[in-house]
Parts: sequence; structure tokens; C-alpha cells
Amino acid sequence: MFIFHSGFQLQQFFIQRRLIPIKTGFVPTMGALHEGHLSLIKQAKEKSDITICSIFVNPTQFNDPKDFEKYPKTIEQDIEMLVKTGCDILFLPTVQEIYPSGTANIPHYELGYLETVLEGKYRPGHFQGVCQVVDRLLEIVKPDFLFLGQKDFQQCLVVQKLIEIKKINTKLIIGGTLREKDGLAMSSRNMRLNSVERNLAVSIYESLIQINQQLHPGSLESIKEMAIEYLTLRGFQVDYAEIANAETLEIINEWNGTEKVVALIAAYLNEIRLIDNLLLN
Repeated sequence: MFIFHSGFQLQQFFIQRRLIPIKTGFVPTMGALHEGHLSLIKQAKEKSDITICSIFVNPTQFNDPKDFEKYPKTIEQDIEMLVKTGCDILFLPTVQEIYPSGTANIPHYELGYLETVLEGKYRPGHFQGVCQVVDRLLEIVKPDFLFLGQKDFQQCLVVQKLIEIKKINTKLIIGGTLREKDGLAMSSRNMRLNSVERNLAVSIYESLIQINQQLHPGSLESIKEMAIEYLTLRGFQVDYAEIANAETLEIINEWNGTEKVVALIAAYLNEIRLIDNLLLN
């Protein structure tokens, strides 16, 4: 596996190989890799000639400085996992490489409704930071395919909008959420859970299953309230438990029985914020 720290190094690598038509697959991450990330690497390998993974903990998408400071960093373990999975290139940029002019005057993206609800509402500025780093990474890597995980459902929709806004010639491919045996969505933040918190964390997935089982045409308010109550009784501080249109993320309070919908939950377990979602129909 090749490791590059600058866009210049990466671009020189590809310039030397431009005589051979190749398809590139790109998996951007913030490190602390788990099987969910590796499943995206495997998908990229199946669809691409060269697979690129980036590890960069992006400061502009953290609206809580403490969350940024505590984000797990396991670079040696990450490199070992990528080598075993057969990743071809690891891009390890610095903040200076991603933001050469600093972070004070970086672009603003017109995301509209998408950044006003759910994660956008509870983490103001988060999706601007996501777009800033993804835009820059795509500018450097120029991949044919971009692979993201469904666990960050709203982020996938935001990145698709970014691609459309900027007319970027990259196709977004969304991989399904990988789960532990008990249903907990794999996440880098799970590393911060102690044993008691880890056992409780699966309650979010249980709530999503209950929402799915109770889904019916008509009012959805009671279903959402039951999910919030279920989690609150288990010690969570719930930001939201919502049902939304799976394509636009418009919040649904009355369901017609046919509209494609997704359930999304975000909740704190002590200091650790966990998110998950489930396509319902």
C-alpha cells in the first residue's frame, strides 16, 4: 500500500499511470477504522482498479471542540487494517494540505433544507464542514466513485447535493450499515463507550426496530414519542427520533402508507453522541 501526505504526491502517482485507463474508488474517513469502513474498501475494490482511502479528522465539521479533541485516533491500527483489506493507497493529509489558506474564509455551500433539520439543526455548521472537506478531497483525488456508509444517512444526501452543486464528475455509492451481532451500528465513537454504555447503546437500534414494527398509515406522533420514551428511560438524552421522506428528508407526521420513509435517531449516552437510521418500507 502506498502512503501519500500531499496532493502533489498523489497526483504525480496518477500522472505516471494515465496511459493506462483506470477507474478509481475513494473512501474518505476520519480514521479509527472498523469493519464498516473496511466493507466500503471492499466495495471499492470490486468496482475500481485502484482503491484510495483517506484519513483526516476534519476540524471544521466539529461544532463541539471537546468532541474534536476526544475523537479516537488509531493510525497504526488503521494502516494495518487497510493493508490486510488490500487498499492500494492511503492519503494522510495535514490540515495545511486540506486548507492551505486556513479555515477562516473557506467556501459556503447552499444546501437549503437539508442543513436545517436533524443533524443540521442540532449540529449547526456541521454539514458546511463536511462539504468543505469532501469538496477539497474530491478536488485532490478526482475519483470515479465515492463510497459512503448509510449510517450517516443525512450526510450521504448532503454529499450528493454537493456533487450536483459543483457538477463533480464522481458517482456516489452508498454502502449499507454494518452492525455488531446485537444490532449496534458500527461507529468509531463506539470506542469511547465503557462496558455499561456499550450494553445500553444497542437500545437505539431496538428503538428503530420498534418504529418499523409499529409503522402504519396515519399519524406517526405516538410512534416517535414511544421511541423517545424508550431511550429516555434507559438513560439517553434524545436529540431526535424522527421519521422522514427517504429522498428529501422532509419530516413526516402523517404517513400515506406508500411514501418511502426512513427512521433516524440521535441521542447522547452520557457524553457520547450516537446516531443510527433504518429504511422502513
